[in-house]
Amino acid sequence: MSENTFTPALGRFAPTRLYDHVVALTRERLWRALAAMYVAPRPDDVIVDVGCGTGSLAVTLARVEPRARIIGLDPDSDVLATARRKAAASGVTVRWQTGMGDELAGLLGAASVDTVVSSLVLHQCPVPVKRAVLASMATALRPGGRLVIADYGLQRTKLMRLAFLTVQFADGRQDTQPNADGALPGLMSAAGFRDVHEAEVVSTATGSISIYVARKG
Repeated sequence: MSENTFTPALGRFAPTRLYDHVVALTRERLWRALAAMYVAPRPDDVIVDVGCGTGSLAVTLARVEPRARIIGLDPDSDVLATARRKAAASGVTVRWQTGMGDELAGLLGAASVDTVVSSLVLHQCPVPVKRAVLASMATALRPGGRLVIADYGLQRTKLMRLAFLTVQFADGRQDTQPNADGALPGLMSAAGFRDVHEAEVVSTATGSISIYVARKG
């Protein structure tokens, strides 16, 4: 799976350098704060942000608990360069690593991670890649480890479905439609996670973003 090319942060029609400006339109501060709340970093926790992009969530987690070991993983060297600058400006320590989400267990080792978090990544992936990424997350987590995903989920209303069309234009309907149909919880359960639930839903100008929380079974 990791040999597949990745979808750029803003899809194929906008430059990556605009990512932070565009994501700000999605009520980013709210859903990132909620994601960080459910991650609830503790001292000495190993926390991996899969598809960390420009590093906003990883940096937030490092601010919340500077004694946690935060790792930001992304295949895009351009966004990782931005992430490094952002961490340096914030005075926090994050380990940045280049790699695909389905390589997580191979890169870090099985049962080596306390918490995996990911935001706005899985909606861009074909279903087989969604499955592979979730399986690698499950392998990398320690027994009872936590998974927190912030991503476009079930688009429950006509307004949110219409708003989500902008995401589908950028990232393609085939990859994004399963998210809009509410497929993520089932895929998480199939990957071996338990206690899977949608903890929060945030309506945005580009569709609703859900916070999904689960434990490794």
